[in-house]
Amino acid sequence: MRPTTLRSLAAAGLLALAATFAQALTLAPYSEQALAAAQQAGQPVAVHFHADWCPTCKQQEKAFAQLQSEPDLPITVLVADYDKEKALRRALKVRMQSTMVVFKGQEEKARLAGDTEPDKIRAALKAAL
Repeated sequence: MRPTTLRSLAAAGLLALAATFAQALTLAPYSEQALAAAQQAGQPVAVHFHADWCPTCKQQEKAFAQLQSEPDLPITVLVADYDKEKALRRALKVRMQSTMVVFKGQEEKARLAGDTEPDKIRAALKAAL
């Protein structure tokens, strides 16, 4: 097997294992392999475009931390560096930091840009469940 295939399988296994043991929101660093594995498995997954210099992103971090304590939100949010993930931004047509794109498998289910309210973020994430 090719190394990228092995990494994809390992990422899929880790995501499945996390979903088995936890029914709460999980935050993880973005990787192409993790996103591909979740999408191929048909799992709910979100990509959050974050920038360290962004005050809105810092408010969103607080909302995500609050949502992590909720037991019925079994989704992984992959945190992508807005400044570094330029190809991903182009592919997903993301034009500003603090944007979250929510998927169920390959299908986009919701998109938020600049929202910091936990209720709005929760609703977008639940669109993939």
